[in-house]
Amino acid sequence: MEIWINPACSKCRSAVDLLDAEGAEYTVRRYLEDVPTEDEIRAVLERLGLEPWDITRTGEAVAKELGIADWPRDAASRDRWVAALSQHPKLIQRPIITADDGSAVVGRSEEAVRDALGRG
Repeated sequence: MEIWINPACSKCRSAVDLLDAEGAEYTVRRYLEDVPTEDEIRAVLERLGLEPWDITRTGEAVAKELGIADWPRDAASRDRWVAALSQHPKLIQRPIITADDGSAVVGRSEEAVRDALGRG
């Protein structure tokens, strides 16, 4: 299991605290420092069963600068979204937990983190 976190994020800290409390074995990826490649983002999206716009923090200043709110949300624009997430990792929703069974969740709630724990 791996968790992508921003240590300054309270949701990330809560997720890590819960993983620790449950004795889970996991690795931490500080994705603002160890920025995911476009291929890694595509792989996580597949595991999540989501599109890049589903995990984009559109309220971030860089999102406004890029005009992301006006970008099309379709297959033809998917690569553009993925590139933006890789070039501006602050845009990635957090925390993302990849489970050992090949799935992943966005762990913004205790329920989502527990779901990931249940997947191993």
